[in-house]
Amino acid sequence: MWDERFSGDGYFYGTEPAGFVAAQAWRLTQGAQVLSVAEGEGRNAVWLAAQGLCVHALDGSAPALAKAQKLAAARGVSLAIEQADLARFIWPVAAYDAVFGVFIQFAPPPLRAAMFRGMAQALKPGGLLFLHGFSVRQLGNASGGPKEAAQLWTLDLLRAAFPGWEIRHQADYDAVLAEGPGHSGLAALIDLVAVKPAR
Repeated sequence: MWDERFSGDGYFYGTEPAGFVAAQAWRLTQGAQVLSVAEGEGRNAVWLAAQGLCVHALDGSAPALAKAQKLAAARGVSLAIEQADLARFIWPVAAYDAVFGVFIQFAPPPLRAAMFRGMAQALKPGGLLFLHGFSVRQLGNASGGPKEAAQLWTLDLLRAAFPGWEIRHQADYDAVLAEGPGHSGLAALIDLVAVKPAR
């Protein structure tokens, strides 16, 4: 499904970063090592790289990553790109200063739990986790996202997945998306930025 979605000439979710990414990236310092999980066609990773960050973009779709590489070249930045099945991916240990998971809600609860554990493992102690996606309230909207409530988020769900982490930002809100044909219109969104405990 994802290869088909990303195989066209256009960018399904546009070429500009999610508003959350642009609004929260000030928390990172130049040269920080960043992992973007399920990056897709590169819009967030390319923008982060343009801010002076060292970005590793991970996705399961070869057509998506080819377009990410094309977008990076057009913007004059470089990315480390890796194709991986996130259900089988071997997560590194304490390798990144920041990990982004933006609209990664293709994952049913068991895979989501495994991904969250892997993302936590990949962060260095004191590193920042950035999560952004659709609230359970999104079921009432037609602007994108899964139609399974179990794949949508609440702040309670995210906080429970990362117990003991310091919350730097959290929000459950409505906004109008204009992110290509994939995300267009009124949306119910969730943000979380949290710090991995130092020990």
